[in-house]
Amino acid sequence: MRRRLGQALLVLLGAFTLAFVLLQVLPGDAVMIRFLGTDMGLTPDQIAELRIVYGADAPLWQQYLHSLGNFLQGRLGTSIRAGVPVTRLLAENLPSTLLLATLALAVAGVLALLLAVLAQAAPFGWLRGLARSTPPGFAALPVFWLGIMLIEIFSFQLGLVSVIAPGPWEELVLPVATLAIPISAPLAQILIRQADRILAEPFVSVARAKGARQGWVLRHHVLRNAAPPVLAMAGLLFGELLGGAVVTEAVFGLGGLGGLTQQAVANQDVAVLQAIVVLSAAVFVALGLLVDLAQPLLDPRQRRGLA
Repeated sequence: MRRRLGQALLVLLGAFTLAFVLLQVLPGDAVMIRFLGTDMGLTPDQIAELRIVYGADAPLWQQYLHSLGNFLQGRLGTSIRAGVPVTRLLAENLPSTLLLATLALAVAGVLALLLAVLAQAAPFGWLRGLARSTPPGFAALPVFWLGIMLIEIFSFQLGLVSVIAPGPWEELVLPVATLAIPISAPLAQILIRQADRILAEPFVSVARAKGARQGWVLRHHVLRNAAPPVLAMAGLLFGELLGGAVVTEAVFGLGGLGGLTQQAVANQDVAVLQAIVVLSAAVFVALGLLVDLAQPLLDPRQRRGLA
């Protein structure tokens, strides 16, 4: 466990360093973009003072060590665009993105389970074949294209979901579907493969010989034994969902990290962008650790590896 924690810290340090380097090589200057193009009437000397205030005039190695020290103390810097601490911006925008990602993962899980059950227990062969061939098609759908198509069909053509002044839950329907459909593909593929493997095991044949029905076998044998790999994939996909949510929020004009990232990119707000990158890496690392801890609880054969 200590080794895994050490690896997690190295991943976070690597993400922070890579984000810092890539953001520093971007053309332009965040302070100049923010203040020179405004009507504040600032003189070059005043802008130079602002560069000193924001630390933009220091050598890169000093900026790196200063930023790293602040991050370790929980100080993520100040947004050049908004003039407020980055932690405040994250606290205001992160909850809506987490809600969107959580709902999308839940819907994706239900959709994947439905496809897996149809692939094994559908009464018609063509329906079983369709259930098996659907996940690759879902995985190939670009998120931004799918979002636009869902808006066109369900909002403009059918008028089922309003895109003009929707309610707090109505505005989540299409974004959740946009994220859930592609994410359900890998979950469904794992479930179908695991079901094929488990149903070929001798203990399943014994259960069927004793009179167990297909539904009972699926619930008590397939789902239980397929849970560990599906859980591991779901943990990784949730981190991916946060990244996908940024694009989806931009397509649907939602708030959250998507809008915050858009504004930060447009203004080269380095502190905000770096915080978002490190936050995403931290989510991936935390979910990986949680999955590692949860898997032995579901599969006793892995408990020795937890020590």
